[in-house]
Amino acid sequence: MNDLELTILSSLVYNEKYVRKVIPFLKSEYFTIKTYRIIFLEIHEYISNYNTLPSLNAIGIECQERTDLNEEQFKEITEVLGGLSDEKGDLDWLVDTTEKWCQERAIYLSLMESVKIADGQDTKRDKGSIPQILSDALGVSFDQHVGHDYLQNYQERFDFYHKKEDKIPFDLEFFNRITKGGLPNKTLNIALAGTGVGKSLFMCHVASSVLLQGKNVLYITLEMAEEKIAERIDANLLNINIQDITDIPRKTFENKVTNLSKKTQGTLIIKEYPTASAHSGHFKALLNELSLKKSFKPDIIFIDYLNICASSRYRQNASVNSYSFIKAIAEELRGLAVESNLPIVSATQTTRSGFASSDVDLTDTSESFGLPATADLMFALISTEELEDQNQIMVKQLKNRYYDPTLNKRFVVGIDRSKMRLYDVEDAQKDLVDSGAEEQVIKKVQGKKSFAELKYD
Repeated sequence: MNDLELTILSSLVYNEKYVRKVIPFLKSEYFTIKTYRIIFLEIHEYISNYNTLPSLNAIGIECQERTDLNEEQFKEITEVLGGLSDEKGDLDWLVDTTEKWCQERAIYLSLMESVKIADGQDTKRDKGSIPQILSDALGVSFDQHVGHDYLQNYQERFDFYHKKEDKIPFDLEFFNRITKGGLPNKTLNIALAGTGVGKSLFMCHVASSVLLQGKNVLYITLEMAEEKIAERIDANLLNINIQDITDIPRKTFENKVTNLSKKTQGTLIIKEYPTASAHSGHFKALLNELSLKKSFKPDIIFIDYLNICASSRYRQNASVNSYSFIKAIAEELRGLAVESNLPIVSATQTTRSGFASSDVDLTDTSESFGLPATADLMFALISTEELEDQNQIMVKQLKNRYYDPTLNKRFVVGIDRSKMRLYDVEDAQKDLVDSGAEEQVIKKVQGKKSFAELKYD
């Protein structure tokens, strides 16, 4: 190990190409000997200040001026500097070997940190931060990509423009319109609504429709029990009034589930956590466990819902403002979406002022305006007495990175609360009129399609 660390220090002094590739990823704590750590820090500072490699003489002078070194330590540094070799090895081997060394050291140090936290020696962090620490260490790698050369890389750019992006489509026409065909991977998508309007119903419906596409679905609930979420999905997929589920004979129920299983190759996993007890670190651990124990990898994750998640950055009940806390949760969930290469769908509550409003806006986002800044797609679900009478709910785009949010800004979808379903209506926009200051819903709303026209049978 020491020989390798000496080789790394030598290359940092004598091999400029090597330095440009590895210097952004090296950390002083990776070196096992204090003398090596000091030399690295001086090399790193010199390169940062002067954008060139330091001479051995320059490093020696900088070390001599340090006030934290005694005579014996300075002597050791001088001996190490004298032993550095200007022999240049194979660049690719040097970079690959250094990357592996960084990974091994990062994992070792993270394990030591985790032990301290577990033993209560670290008073600033709790055990909930351990998964994130380990995950960060496992993610250490050298990123060799230095950017896109506009004039030279035009072919790659053309191919990208014409590449068909993997998406999870909706079974609702206007949601497909505003997402240009569905939800892309590496995205965070948020539904905003008041209590009882339909946040969980929306997510249960979309989860059901994705399952019918033959895809794997992970539904994480922090509000309702696993059985309650499953009950809603049963009502949706088995075409049963949710109030009647308890009255169905066992054999009938078994037959319905058996017939359903023949229609899809997908799997739906529902996982419950206590409110405010789980964060992105727990969700990563769950994904690893599902992969190992069930060979299950989701194509999409639903988190019900964002506001009652915990944060891996902040301890529970920490003295931090709600803006920072909710924004941190959103950023962590989007990071999970990017890392897992899949879309995440979640929800958030409206403020008290937005709860009774017939026209919800971004300012009605509960607790944090930082949430819309992080989400890729954010839309409001709005219910009024008039809409409820027509078995409909209004959708209003609030933010959209996939499509022009001024197009199809508002539309309605049918809602059947007894069977926990959403469905397209005959004319989703005809009766939505812009009066200037706010939207109004005209009394007469078009009728819904019959369930015979839907894919549920």
